Amino acid sequence: MTNIEIMWIVFVATATALFVADIKLSAGRAHEITRKEATLLCAFWVIVATMFGFLTGRMLGFDRMIEFFTAYVIEYSLSMDNMFVFIMIFAYFGIPKKYQAKILTWGILGAVFMRLILIFTGVKLIHTFDWLIYVFGGVLILTAIKMMVQKEGDMDPGANPVLKLLAKIIPVDKEPTDGDFFVKRHIWHATPLFATLVVVETSDLIFAVDSIPAVLAVSTDKFIVYTSNVFAVVGLRSLYFLLASIMDLFRYLKAGVSVILFYVGTKMIISGYYKIPALLSLGVVMGILALSILLSVVIKHPHAELPEPHKAK
Repeated sequence: MTNIEIMWIVFVATATALFVADIKLSAGRAHEITRKEATLLCAFWVIVATMFGFLTGRMLGFDRMIEFFTAYVIEYSLSMDNMFVFIMIFAYFGIPKKYQAKILTWGILGAVFMRLILIFTGVKLIHTFDWLIYVFGGVLILTAIKMMVQKEGDMDPGANPVLKLLAKIIPVDKEPTDGDFFVKRHIWHATPLFATLVVVETSDLIFAVDSIPAVLAVSTDKFIVYTSNVFAVVGLRSLYFLLASIMDLFRYLKAGVSVILFYVGTKMIISGYYKIPALLSLGVVMGILALSILLSVVIKHPHAELPEPHKAK
């Protein structure tokens, strides 16, 4: 058995075990995930990904390890920006926080299978048609520019075409439920939880169109691209609740993600003439992400509320 085959077995076994544990956890008592719990879960997922990255280096070599970490950081940083869209979706449908974890768990499971198809298709296309790498690079640059100029709140979850199609297939109930996806009221109705899940899944599909080409700029190795994507995606549930509790600290994250997309798009376009070393790319991506977070913390929000003056009794 080759090292790459062993690594695939390790990955499948690890991902399956963690998914089963996560689904059982979300199927238990519905509760609101606190900032402390979200922070610990985020740390856990990052540690697991880091250990897997080092194991990749041990089994497949230093270059593969650097490619994994670079792809993971890119995917994770893009996921941070996507989480703010999920916050908007949950607010639109009025989903209580204690049920949001369940929706995210099943949404992540669906995302893993969708990305499996997209990644293997994308890698196959790039290996078959070399010129597609320039198309993907151009798409990333256009996406980066669009992200820079797009205003917050432009997205309307209710206008989702898949949600409109769902309403034609099965009635969507607007009454609050006890965490069920479907409820029977004379006939079966989809609940707001299921409608939210549909929008989350379709939104993630749109995100994947941006993020997967970004990772393909780092490597076209199916193992590196898929494992880095999965390890970034499985941590989204805890990342969502962490970011939801500290949103104001990441005002410049969107700008940072835009610059990262522009960088990897440019990297893809010039790849035929000059290949940027993987270690340098990792440093650039980490630097941009760190700078955007640092600026968010240092520069105060211009509309931040000032403390009320002390009133004399």
